[in-house]
Amino acid sequence: MSDRPAKLTHIAADGAAHMVDVGGKDETLRTATAEGYVRMKSETLALIESGNAKKGDVVATARLAGIMGAKQTASLIPLCHPLMLTKIAVEITPDATLPGLRVTATTRLTGKTGVEMEALTAVSVACLTIYDMAKAADREMEIGAIRLVEKSGGVSGDFRRSAE
Repeated sequence: MSDRPAKLTHIAADGAAHMVDVGGKDETLRTATAEGYVRMKSETLALIESGNAKKGDVVATARLAGIMGAKQTASLIPLCHPLMLTKIAVEITPDATLPGLRVTATTRLTGKTGVEMEALTAVSVACLTIYDMAKAADREMEIGAIRLVEKSGGVSGDFRRSAE
């Protein structure tokens, strides 16, 4: 850990927001994984797992939505660079202990900037899609713990969330 105070890279010297110039950076393999969950009633989870949700296959639709969301990150989050992602994987698994669905997304590319926002966006959009598709059965669903799990590549190096 550095003794220097953290610097916000999207804030210019005059305090204005700006897009970071990555033109001089080296291209490296960059990967990021994010996670989140949708907590719901046990009955709602059972309905989703049975494939009988009113709007159709919740898990397959949410997976596709997460992939599409990652691809649209630069359109959704100001100052993000448009990226040519080489991998977007979204995994959605039932967890009876929540009860609910856990969502994990991994993004990858060889490029000049990281892919953390794309992984986080994939998880967010997948969770929102789960909510949308099952809200008729359970409006009390809760989306939570959307966070970066790990990232690799780039000047800032690797990051792995510490165990809790």
